[in-house]
Amino acid sequence: MMESLIHAASSYAGEIDNVILVIAVLSTFWLVLAEGALFYFVFKYRRSKNPKAEYITGETKQQMKWIHWPHNLVLVCDIVILVFAVRSWYHVKQEMPPIDEEVKVVGHQWAWEFVHAGLDGQLGTDDDVATVDELHLVVDRTYKFKLEAADVLHSFSIPAFRFKQDAVPGRQIVGWFKPTKTGQYDVPCSQMCGIGHGIMGGQVYVHTADEYRQWLEKKSAKSAVISVKGVDQIAMNQGGI
Repeated sequence: MMESLIHAASSYAGEIDNVILVIAVLSTFWLVLAEGALFYFVFKYRRSKNPKAEYITGETKQQMKWIHWPHNLVLVCDIVILVFAVRSWYHVKQEMPPIDEEVKVVGHQWAWEFVHAGLDGQLGTDDDVATVDELHLVVDRTYKFKLEAADVLHSFSIPAFRFKQDAVPGRQIVGWFKPTKTGQYDVPCSQMCGIGHGIMGGQVYVHTADEYRQWLEKKSAKSAVISVKGVDQIAMNQGGI
């Protein structure tokens, strides 16, 4: 259902969609029930048939059941939501599946810097390929990301992956994702990070293995490796400062 509204392009997108769906169904059920009861009593005890208002203390056992039963049922619904949410959170945030490749992500005011492993497949070597506002991935490959912030708090978000993680200055945060569909998806910053926050947006390109290999060879052939200093300058230029 959620996929009809927004693309689901990662291995855990469907799982997170299910949590949202459970919350939506339970919330809608209680909303309809509460509004139905409200209008039922409004019409049943309307002034034309009950000209004198009745004072109800809510202290008798018969009256208190109208509080206790809904309260207990809401608690049961909370537990159901908690089970779904914690199970998904543990899978996404606490488990680290076998990794195929690493990628480094750095938030700047106001651009994303992405560092891809070069042809040797190892991050942190001389043939690494750095890009600005372009993240290139291979479909069905599991990535471990290393997320940093160069200046202020940012939030690395890929809605199609149902993914969002804050980038905190002075910390390196790791996590993972696995794209499952080729295509081009938005990478906005989801944390107010200054006057240029609105223009801080990148794209993630999910390729087939052959397409990615061609892109990587093309970047390497053109010596397109951009130093971190160079990326900083480009980020500043994009931010207009």
